[in-house]
Amino acid sequence: MKTIKGPALFLAQFAGDDAPFNSLDAICGWAAGLGYKGVQIPAWDRRFIDIERAAGSQDYCDEILGTVAAHGLAVTELATHLQGQLVAAHPVYDTLLDGFAPPELHGRPEARQEWACAQLRFAAQASRRMGLSALPSFSGALAWPFLYPFPQRPAGLIETAFDELARRWHPLLDICEENGVDLCFELHPGEDLHDGISYEMFLERVGGHARANLLYDPSHFVLQQLDYLDHLEIYHERIRAFHVKDAEFVASGRQGVYGGYQSWVDRAGRFRSLGDGQVDFKRIFSQLAAHDFDGWAVLEWECALKHPEDGAREGAAFIADHIIRVTDHAFDDFAGAGTDETANKRILGIG
Repeated sequence: MKTIKGPALFLAQFAGDDAPFNSLDAICGWAAGLGYKGVQIPAWDRRFIDIERAAGSQDYCDEILGTVAAHGLAVTELATHLQGQLVAAHPVYDTLLDGFAPPELHGRPEARQEWACAQLRFAAQASRRMGLSALPSFSGALAWPFLYPFPQRPAGLIETAFDELARRWHPLLDICEENGVDLCFELHPGEDLHDGISYEMFLERVGGHARANLLYDPSHFVLQQLDYLDHLEIYHERIRAFHVKDAEFVASGRQGVYGGYQSWVDRAGRFRSLGDGQVDFKRIFSQLAAHDFDGWAVLEWECALKHPEDGAREGAAFIADHIIRVTDHAFDDFAGAGTDETANKRILGIG
């Protein structure tokens, strides 16, 4: 068995224009002071990384690694969620998604998609230069507006959407293969890949591609009322990244999983700071340890109630307390008889 690495922190939710959240050096100093050992860098935030430059320059990648290491930290992954969202975007989201791309691409969905695919390529190349093995992302959404089958969907609509999704992602998966990095889709509402079944539909269309893997985040399954522990058992061989994020679901006679168009604080399902929700992290960390997951346990903080700095401080200790230092021998080795095959046959009465 292997021991999970951590705690680590996803920087995206903490980035800002004020110190210490406005530069990689400063935010790493802050994170290290809280007890973190790694940081997941959002590949879209130029305050922390120029992903195109990182793709082509080993010296620049070494500079980033050195900045992080100076605080006793490691880079865990380069996250590409926003770029991944733009690889496949239904036109209904065009205006909403412009903010994920540079201003010169606003209102130009085809150019925006090309830019996003280039960003994924750069991130894969930069990951190789930094010695990283996982690349978290979103799948994007072509079929999501048609999630609920009313009005009745035309025959073949979803199949066509997933065929196109696979067509767009397959070359990027090949780029990941060339660079020795696993593309880890975070199964997330709002994405075409949002649960196990939708992931399997995609995986079939990319021929079971070895690099089409998963980021495990149980909070999104709480909100969908999906069994997140069983999901881990089913897909553990494909789980290569881990977001530690809590959530709760409290149904009522007024709303359920769809949330009634309410803000996050008023939804039946909402994200919470670690330890404030319903996720059974003791079971999760136990199952991951049993399945030899040796990646990073990365806090992704999202909570409608608690201050983010309090969530980050509490989260470092929470993760550290849940990481299981795996044993290197069986607990009952002291009672071993040290028998051999001849003795085994004699014990069984077959010798």
